[in-house]
Amino acid sequence: MKNNKIAVGLDIGTTKIVAMIGQKNEYGKLEILGIGRAKSLGVKRGVVSNITQTIQSIQQAVDEAESVSGQKIEDVVVGIAGQHIRSLHHSDYITRSNPEEVIDENDIEKLINQVHKLVMLPGEEIIHVLPQEYKVDSQPDIKEPIGMYGGRLEANFHVVVGQVSSIRNIGRCVKSAGLNLSDITLEPLASANAVLSQEEKEAGVALIDIGGGTTDLAIFKDGIIRHTAVIPFGGNVITEDIKEGCSIIEKQAELLKIKFGSAWPGENKETEIVSIPGLRGREPKEITLKNLSKIIHARVQEIIEHVYLEIKNYGHETQKGKLIAGIVLTGGGAQLKHLRQLVEYITGMDARIGYPNEHLAGDSDEGISSPVYATAVGLLMEGLKKQVKDVEDTAKPVEAPSPSTDTLKGDTQVTKEVTSKEKKVKEKRKSFLERFKEGFKEFLDNAE
Repeated sequence: MKNNKIAVGLDIGTTKIVAMIGQKNEYGKLEILGIGRAKSLGVKRGVVSNITQTIQSIQQAVDEAESVSGQKIEDVVVGIAGQHIRSLHHSDYITRSNPEEVIDENDIEKLINQVHKLVMLPGEEIIHVLPQEYKVDSQPDIKEPIGMYGGRLEANFHVVVGQVSSIRNIGRCVKSAGLNLSDITLEPLASANAVLSQEEKEAGVALIDIGGGTTDLAIFKDGIIRHTAVIPFGGNVITEDIKEGCSIIEKQAELLKIKFGSAWPGENKETEIVSIPGLRGREPKEITLKNLSKIIHARVQEIIEHVYLEIKNYGHETQKGKLIAGIVLTGGGAQLKHLRQLVEYITGMDARIGYPNEHLAGDSDEGISSPVYATAVGLLMEGLKKQVKDVEDTAKPVEAPSPSTDTLKGDTQVTKEVTSKEKKVKEKRKSFLERFKEGFKEFLDNAE
């Protein structure tokens, strides 16, 4: 990939694996150059259960994306979800050695690194540390402490935790498919970037991403991520229920769900019947749409109630935590007819379907702006953002401090010391994910 401006999002889902290549056009919008999708065979509930099959599916999706776009894929940004993801809240503080200096990025980095030292359960690893509000000395609710004076810097954090083995398995599959893992990100965060507007994040919104194996939740308020959760069932359990309830094969159950499925049983009449061809030499089966939607309704209601419980746990019913923008539904499961009405009925909150078209260039193919591709678009945006950041970091000169009264005395030694100190800080300041990726690459290299 010689062109720096191209990035690739790889969404490793339970039902499908999507590789999406894109770049920014001159208006800053996303231009999708190619998309490849393959049936995901080795992933169960967001977790890799068969390495070989997953590698094959990744390669298939990547090959398709490469042939459509004419680009060679090397680096990918991968999303991580799965039932092993959990989140917790934690507050921490640092005491600054010199309160006479203003707070800078290094202080925040130091505070975040301190959170990374939290002791987790065996086999768990911190994936994201997301600062909420800061407190400087005793002044609370500060959004951006950089540039302020203070001796004690404190913050509340939203910490996302996942199982090391699951993360490593995904990395292993990506590497074995001949790709570089340039970044790893939580899928609900990626989907949120693709479908939510800044106003919604400010007002308070819950994003529900209904995938095949899991339903992901991300809650924003005041522009900050407040809560994340992964609920271990999604669209596949609905298909499973239809299969059992109507005694048909999975392929037919999936087709029935997509074509005739509805989350609201009231609207189908008893007389509406669909006929399904029987297996070899058997009679066709007749299924009433009313029965079909009753089966779907029962399961969807259960999923929504689980999600609503998480929203209540976050504190939606308090005055401070109220989610004014309501709920945004995305992911493949969001295409189910009358789902929005059912969600509004159960939760009493406003809902809309989230399409990832806000950031896409105007002439994009309509299929790409389907909720199915929300995560892939979000991962692609993450990849482009990371490239810009990398370019900025390499282009940043190490600033020499402005000559203070000490240095003006002809004592250039101080300047030299400070400059070398700054250099060290610049070298030292790697984000956790970068450190994780380096350690991870070593781990994979040793494992082979």
